[in-house]
Amino acid sequence: METALPVTVSIFFAVAIYLMLSKHIIRILLGVAIFGNAVNLSIFTAGRVTREVPPIIPVELMTPDLPTANPLPQALILTAIVISFSFFAFLLVLAFRSYQELGSDDTDSMRVAEPEGEDLPPLGY
Repeated sequence: METALPVTVSIFFAVAIYLMLSKHIIRILLGVAIFGNAVNLSIFTAGRVTREVPPIIPVELMTPDLPTANPLPQALILTAIVISFSFFAFLLVLAFRSYQELGSDDTDSMRVAEPEGEDLPPLGY
């Protein structure tokens, strides 16, 4: 299990970077979503994958008498899931709006600021 997770994380990172280098916005968005999941899995892997009891301490004890799970990676991952989902929803709406406005999801054809027929902007001052 501990060797399968880093391999899975590296595959997720590779696929995410490959998709984010694409010209189409939908593939870029899928790459961002997979990249977020890769980061979450890497945090989960760094938090040690063991079968421990939950981080609940009985009322009569000040410290746990048994080994317990570390709640920090779980809290970080839950927060990251919420943030990455809201970020993905924002990017999805932004991509849909740009598709409505420009009629294409190809980043090469989205040349509103620099149309193809015009001269290049000044390169130096």
